[in-house]
Amino acid sequence: MSNVEAAQAKGYGPRIETGPAPGRRPPASAAVGFRTLFFKEVLRFWKVSFQTIAAPVLTAVLYLLVFGHVLEAHVEAFPGVSYTAFLIPGLVMMSLLQNAFANSSSSLIQSKITGNLVFVLLAPIATFEFFAAYVLGAIVRAAAVGVGVFAATFWFAPPSVAAPLWILAFALAGAALAGVLGLIAGIVSDKFDQLAAFQNFIVMPATFLAGVFYSVHGLPPFWQAVSHLNPFFYVVDGFRYGFFAQSDASPWASLAVVLAALALATTVALRMLASGYKIRP
Repeated sequence: MSNVEAAQAKGYGPRIETGPAPGRRPPASAAVGFRTLFFKEVLRFWKVSFQTIAAPVLTAVLYLLVFGHVLEAHVEAFPGVSYTAFLIPGLVMMSLLQNAFANSSSSLIQSKITGNLVFVLLAPIATFEFFAAYVLGAIVRAAAVGVGVFAATFWFAPPSVAAPLWILAFALAGAALAGVLGLIAGIVSDKFDQLAAFQNFIVMPATFLAGVFYSVHGLPPFWQAVSHLNPFFYVVDGFRYGFFAQSDASPWASLAVVLAALALATTVALRMLASGYKIRP
């Protein structure tokens, strides 16, 4: 034993801190990286809330004014439910899905293009913490937009609330699904043009054709079958069931499909992140 070691054993001299074992972090700081990244994601969209929250709310109100005014006297999607009231939950969910996707995808692609993603990758953040911070940030933005759209359109035709738990379940599951899909799109894309292709040719058509403006029972059999292949249809249909206790599909079956799609998307996203696909040099 050296003189220094002997002195330390007796309580004298400086004590050398060896730090945590390789691959582990101190318990006190285990969630600091997640909280910081999550706060950054929320702050990123909140500082430009006029663009990220107010603009989608205005767009939804315009849809309601145009479609509600034109089709109110001509369409009855559900018995005893006015078309305007039928339209409101669909617009809320459409806005929620599109903004959840936009938040996670745009945040990641901006970090990749500007080069600041490297600072996140160098921090002691686990793969699941990275994933959860981006997806939860997308859910927060989606919830803010959804509440804003509902508050702005409520005065036109206040819909009833038959099953609030179904509303909450499909809102959270739908926002999480869209947020995970946005994360996958952000990982795959190398520039804004590629991300715009995801949004314009996949997400936007899928949300518009998910029964937002109509009931799929009014479609020809072929297009009904096509609609049932769209996971966003089950999100919109189940969410609408929470308001009217009427839907085109069973809410339990819809929830099962949405959760299965969410599990599949989550698995893909986590594997991409763990492998460093297109995010690590």
